[in-house]
Amino acid sequence: MQDFLADLNLTQREAATTIDGALLILAGAGSGKTKTITTRLAYLIDAVGIPPSNTLTLTFTNKAASEMQKRALNMIQSTTIHPPLLCTFHKFGLLFLKFYITHLGRKVNFILADSEDTKRIVKELNGDLAPLPLILSEISRYKNSQISIDEALKFAHNDTYKHIAKVYGKYQEFLLQKNMVDFDDLLLLPLEIMQQNKEIAREVSEKYQYIMVDEYQDTNHLQYLLLKCLCSAHQNLCVVGDDDQSIYSWRGANIQNILQFSEHFKGAKVIKLQENYRSTHTILQAANALIAHNKQRLGKTLISTLGEGKNIEIFHSSDEQEEVQNITKAIRRLLDSNVSPKDIAILFRLNALSRSLEEGFNRAKIPYVLVGAIRFYERSEIKDVLSYLRVLVNLEDDFSLARIINKPKRGIGKTTLEKVLRLAQEHKSSVYGLFKDSLKDGILKGAMSKKTYESFQAFFSTMLSLQESLKQSSLSFIEAFEEKIGFCEALSQSNDAIDRVSNVEEFYGVYREYVKQNPLMELEDFLNDLALRSDQEDVEMRTQSKGVEGVSCMSVHSSKGLEFDYVFIIGLEEGFFPLVREDSNVEEERRLGYVAFTRAKKELFLSYVDSRFYRGNRASLLPSRFLNESGVCETRMPFKEEAIRDSNMGFKKGDCVMYKIFGAGRILEVSKIGKEVKLKINFGGLIREILGSYVSKI
Repeated sequence: MQDFLADLNLTQREAATTIDGALLILAGAGSGKTKTITTRLAYLIDAVGIPPSNTLTLTFTNKAASEMQKRALNMIQSTTIHPPLLCTFHKFGLLFLKFYITHLGRKVNFILADSEDTKRIVKELNGDLAPLPLILSEISRYKNSQISIDEALKFAHNDTYKHIAKVYGKYQEFLLQKNMVDFDDLLLLPLEIMQQNKEIAREVSEKYQYIMVDEYQDTNHLQYLLLKCLCSAHQNLCVVGDDDQSIYSWRGANIQNILQFSEHFKGAKVIKLQENYRSTHTILQAANALIAHNKQRLGKTLISTLGEGKNIEIFHSSDEQEEVQNITKAIRRLLDSNVSPKDIAILFRLNALSRSLEEGFNRAKIPYVLVGAIRFYERSEIKDVLSYLRVLVNLEDDFSLARIINKPKRGIGKTTLEKVLRLAQEHKSSVYGLFKDSLKDGILKGAMSKKTYESFQAFFSTMLSLQESLKQSSLSFIEAFEEKIGFCEALSQSNDAIDRVSNVEEFYGVYREYVKQNPLMELEDFLNDLALRSDQEDVEMRTQSKGVEGVSCMSVHSSKGLEFDYVFIIGLEEGFFPLVREDSNVEEERRLGYVAFTRAKKELFLSYVDSRFYRGNRASLLPSRFLNESGVCETRMPFKEEAIRDSNMGFKKGDCVMYKIFGAGRILEVSKIGKEVKLKINFGGLIREILGSYVSKI
């Protein structure tokens, strides 16, 4: 035990050995937070003697959970049959629902709808009457705000939101009918169960007596409420995070969770990790100076353990073409001095800025990797295979059946399929239920041709046969699947056969590896793990030629959690970084800048231009205020802070405000939460407490 504590500095050791009560570890970038919390978990189990099954560690990605578990188990000397539970919030919600969803009158064999499933369902229900991204975001917002269908309908303030509320109702009805849950349900439903059944909340809280949460600054309101329920029997909650790296408000993260931790959990201790093991003093000096301009922060100063380092280099170019020339010359110098391209990154606030980079790198013959959001598990052919596997798990899954019943082609047309699905719905059954019910079988025969009927029969016969193959051997099942379905053979007839077949074969490999690593897990577990992974972290690297190592080009959001020896940040102009638009917040933009700066280990390069071509127009631009605020150079012209909305607008009782979901309302009460404003608002009879940053004055 003493060995692994010896690797920690004094504040890290204090954090790792503070066990009882609420604890906030305020961990700056590069301060060794993962080492600290994995050591704390090992200390809890090995030194204090807490049974691993009484601990729960929650993260935001499966990769982080896996890495933390591996590190912690390597330190734990005592052998145990039950390892500590480290998983994402959503995975925990899934496990919870497997035990308790019956308390909502729901069946335990529910299907987890991934993000692509949700898009497909909502698209069908919408009928192109409103923008799909808007509907998806608003349904998610309703769920994360615990807004019922009735409330959404009653307080919809215009025709668009009335339509969205109706789609929300139909969507929820569809999920119930098909026994499906979506990602938001993995947080919402466990919370509803624990809020409605205090004894369950206490039972779960007593089981998990010591709880840790990584990246706490990224939690939303539902996750905060879940943690309150999980801590109903104790206050042993340790959260780790950095308020200065809270950059996900657009997907619901609430920075107030970390800023107000000591108020939410009374008597909480705060320990700051400020020694940075990643970046030079020069880089941290600029990052510290930049973030110090934020008002909503707990406050800390990163201290480098690596020495002074080289000066930050500034590129001032006339336009994006000259910018790329300057950057490619600098990168070529690095490559010529034997720097590996994988140790270099270019970061930008807007993905659109990557176009000129790609063109410039192609001309300069510099290998690059564009980190984007093309997701392997969202590819059409992979979704088809996943749908087959879902039907194998549950033959009554008509949602998945509809996708693959004619893939490969079986002569079952769209009209026939719709007729069969409608018949199943009318008889409160599934399609498979109709086929296996001898009394209803005649109905189906009358709804289709003999050939089509035989195709359906052959399909279900094949699926039943594959279920038997699965029972006999999980590992050899995939060979039986390909032999009976002929998926790759069918794909080989398509125009892009090579890529699509190789994608399916790669997926088969993923399945085989999963079975080898998890011999006791079932097909349903594999599908659920993939559904969670595909939504959160399955980002594929795109290169011009596969297997080539290249300079990483990515958005600042994508870079969080990564580090590179050499980092170039482009587009440092007012309007681009910081981004200026209606819902921009200068403090979050500054936090993005802080995240970008602290990705660099050895050298940092900052670039800005006088003009940039964007959305069909060329615009003259001012240098970013961040260049001035970080102390790296004096910019030519002053800029107005009010160009971007500050989250602390002046509100008073009686003001009329507009909220995106409920429309117009009147403020009944104004209170402060730290440096933020909390408003109690009357929306025509519906009273809601909402942070000031989410509303605007009328």
